[in-house]
Amino acid sequence: MATDTADTDTPGETLDEALAQAREAVAFHIEGLLDAGERVPKAHGLAAFAGRLEYAGRTWAVVSVDLATLSGKSRRLNVSLPERVVRRIDAAAAKSGESRSGFLARVALDAV
Repeated sequence: MATDTADTDTPGETLDEALAQAREAVAFHIEGLLDAGERVPKAHGLAAFAGRLEYAGRTWAVVSVDLATLSGKSRRLNVSLPERVVRRIDAAAAKSGESRSGFLARVALDAV
């Protein structure tokens, strides 16, 4: 999942380095939101920003951050769900580039 964050410039020497820095910056921003008890904003497509003059001439990228890896120590839960539901969760997680745990964490945070 890529989340819109405050203006994030990542001047890496290479595109791979800039993307790694962007992923770190987004994770740091989301961690701050979670620590402050705030919701993680829903992501917007690149089209929402493409027409804005302040972003003209920049290189655009989307990075994913797995919410399950944020906020410290993880806690294992034993949850029973119908197989059909698990298949749908796994398909949605794969489509968004997340792990099952990350997907469930994001959806749960959106709901509370």
